[in-house]
Amino acid sequence: MPEEPEPHQGHRQDQGIDGASRHLILLQEEITMQTADELQQPLSERALSKLKWRCRRGLLENDLFIARFFERHESHMTNGQAGAMETLMDLSDNDLLDLLLRRKEPEPEWAGAEVVALLQLMRTDGAQRPAISPSS
Repeated sequence: MPEEPEPHQGHRQDQGIDGASRHLILLQEEITMQTADELQQPLSERALSKLKWRCRRGLLENDLFIARFFERHESHMTNGQAGAMETLMDLSDNDLLDLLLRRKEPEPEWAGAEVVALLQLMRTDGAQRPAISPSS
C-alpha cells in the first residue's frame, strides 16, 4: 500500500487526444452519401460554413488560394464541389500547395473528375491577380 494518496485516474498528465471533431466527420459523411443529382444541388448555408472552417490551413499561401476561390464561387458551390474540397483538405499543406502551384498533378487513385475540376478552378483563381496601376 502506498503511503500517499494516489491521484484519480482523471489527473493523468497525458490522457491522449479525443480525436477529430465529430461535426466535421458528419459533414464528410453527408457529402459522400449523396446521389448524382444531389451532388449538383447548391450547398446549404450550414454546410458551406462548416466547409469554410474545415478549409483553414497552416500555410498562408494555401489560405490565399482558398479565400480567392470562396470569394468567387461560394454563392454557387455544389455538394459535389464540397466533396472535392474535402478530398483536397485531407492532403498535407505542402502537398496541397504543390497541386495549387502546378508542381505536381493529382493522382488518379484519389482524385476524381470533381477534384480535378475544382483544382483547376482554384488554380485559375489563384493565378488571377489584380493589375497594379503605376502611381504618378
